[in-house]
Amino acid sequence: MEDESECTKPHAIMISLPYQGHINPFVNLALKLASEGVSVTFVHLEFVHHKLSKARRQNPNEFDLFDQARESGLDIQYTTIGDGFPLEFDRDLHLMEYWESFMRDFPAIVDEFIAEKIRSHPVRYFLVSDTIYWWSSIVAEKYKLVNVSLWTEPALVFSLMYHSRLLSENGHFPCKDGIVEEIDYVPGVGKISTQDLMPYLKEAESQSIITKLLSVAFENVKNADFLLHNTVQQLESETLLYLNKQLPNYAIGPINFSESPAITNNKSVVSKTSLWSESDCTKWLGSKPHGSVLYVSFGSLVQTSKQVIEEVANGLLLSEVNFIWVVRLGIAGFGDDCGDNNVLPLGFEDEIKLKGRGLIIPWCDQIRVLSNPAIGGFLTHCGWNSTLESMWCGVPMICYPIDWDQVTNRKLVVDDWKIGVNLCDNYGNKSSLDRKKVGEKIKQFMSEATWKSLKLEAVKIKQILEEAVEIDGSSEVNFGNFVKDLRAKIIETAASTVNGKLTN
Repeated sequence: MEDESECTKPHAIMISLPYQGHINPFVNLALKLASEGVSVTFVHLEFVHHKLSKARRQNPNEFDLFDQARESGLDIQYTTIGDGFPLEFDRDLHLMEYWESFMRDFPAIVDEFIAEKIRSHPVRYFLVSDTIYWWSSIVAEKYKLVNVSLWTEPALVFSLMYHSRLLSENGHFPCKDGIVEEIDYVPGVGKISTQDLMPYLKEAESQSIITKLLSVAFENVKNADFLLHNTVQQLESETLLYLNKQLPNYAIGPINFSESPAITNNKSVVSKTSLWSESDCTKWLGSKPHGSVLYVSFGSLVQTSKQVIEEVANGLLLSEVNFIWVVRLGIAGFGDDCGDNNVLPLGFEDEIKLKGRGLIIPWCDQIRVLSNPAIGGFLTHCGWNSTLESMWCGVPMICYPIDWDQVTNRKLVVDDWKIGVNLCDNYGNKSSLDRKKVGEKIKQFMSEATWKSLKLEAVKIKQILEEAVEIDGSSEVNFGNFVKDLRAKIIETAASTVNGKLTN
């Protein structure tokens, strides 16, 4: 028979989307919850588990993401479940097919997993899942679980999706392609151009599987008990203030940089979240002057065209600046002409090696690179994880948004916070990228006058982030309030349940 303390102890079942920008904050959130006396069962998809173990050259049967966390006294169990596809299925090559089947079939897999957990080990479970998982509220309601939704992107993006019905009523969802209008009626958002709306709010993608899934997800998230944001209250205060009137919201970001002892004492856990082997750039960076290197990366997921890669490559040469460029496998698709050796212009790598100005790598520890004093700027796709990491390191950005939330994130970086510039003026039109203009923009960005003004603002933002995650900072206070409210809600839910049925 279980002792009373274990029976009454809150126990999180955590499930993230299987992508790098979602895995990182989920892992850090698991550590923070465990440090507050919460038991955690962290669930990874089997193919993600295999990628993590492969990146570390470990046997997947022996790899455990949280083994060292348990040794430090944290109650975190690590397990895996399938996603309905064989391990060898190429989820990147068949992305849309994967998403459609995954989001249709995965809920039943999760349902079965949770049912078995409750049968075999009946404690006070609650669910922590990615907001994009549309089925979360349905599963939580079925098993009478407190439902916690983690949104890994900025509150601005959440609010725009949350108000998609309002956008639709005003003719802006789906938003007609090529139309440039100002939107000023979304509560808590202020003014935003239709150019800055996410692609899945545009007409061209209105029937895509992603748009359909997000629409359903944002209807269901209204039933969540708690919503966590990986952002900082001081940076998106108006948006968060309004959202908090709709459901309990807590800005607890940047989660990956919390000063909580659970995070700082378990860096070894966090270091094991990379899906690819990491190149060490320390020696190369050590040979370059302070602030002279441009770091270039388009993230872990998005794909662009081979033409874009060629224009960026030639632009880097024309700029004559030092650079490190992450060119991961699949950045320009997976066709026969897009392999490791074909995506870059012929002779490009030989030329940069000869001049000693550039380094091409498949993947790296991005924080380690961005925090190196030789780094002066970041040419980024504006994924939220990358954006937060650049902000944390006080590194100005050149923005080239490609997909998802990135064009809206660009607005925050360039227009609102003044810590970056656009790579191209017509940032919504990928065909407008030109090597000569790319070279000029990079050269201007890295020039002393431009860089200093951007760096000044970047340092201010860095300070806001650092203060937010201090023990008495807004994000840590918000997290403490969330845990307190969570415990109260779990007790309330348990009290209203008798023999598995809600009392009337």
